[in-house]
Amino acid sequence: MVEASIKTGTTTLGIVCKDGIILAADKRATGGGMPLRVMKKDMLKVLSITDNIAVTIAGNVSDIQMVVKLIKAEVMLRKMRTLKEPSVKEVANLLGTILYQNIRNFSTIIAITAFLMGGRDKTGFHLYELSPDGSTLEVHDYTTDGSGGEMAMAVLDSAYAKGIATQDGIKLAVKAINSAVQRDTGSGEGVDVITITKDGVQHVLQKRIENTLQA
Repeated sequence: MVEASIKTGTTTLGIVCKDGIILAADKRATGGGMPLRVMKKDMLKVLSITDNIAVTIAGNVSDIQMVVKLIKAEVMLRKMRTLKEPSVKEVANLLGTILYQNIRNFSTIIAITAFLMGGRDKTGFHLYELSPDGSTLEVHDYTTDGSGGEMAMAVLDSAYAKGIATQDGIKLAVKAINSAVQRDTGSGEGVDVITITKDGVQHVLQKRIENTLQA
């Protein structure tokens, strides 16, 4: 990773609810190298892929932007060829293939990108974790990613309940992101929450979070 690269630092999370999926992330983007530099304070790290599928992002911003463009194009091509909406699993596998190829191409800047994907199809609601190496795993409760993921995971471990409703899941997501913002220098500024329900992808909350810890 070169000094001039911009990365998301990041805390992202996904929660499986009884009536949908919740994806959430902080809003800080940082510059590569040390000391850590805040490059952007209002970055949206939860992005729609289709009307019913969205992803959280973590890693090198330039690679993320290219991968998102590629997966959107691949999904559009598949819809045109098959005349039907691809399943969440199909889109997750397509994205995993792109990540697998990217990280194995020789480059002076390694393509490090990771995603959490949530979506709805005719079989129900699904959450996937996609690592930089292309591995694709379905998650049946909750997961986190990014430099603040451990702090967020501690909150989810203590408070998540199977069958949680999306409204309660939103509150839990904000609490988990806040925990990471207070402790992780790569995460900060605020939180975005997206729900994926029977009504599709909806950006339901954007909130600023202040760091309350004293140096």
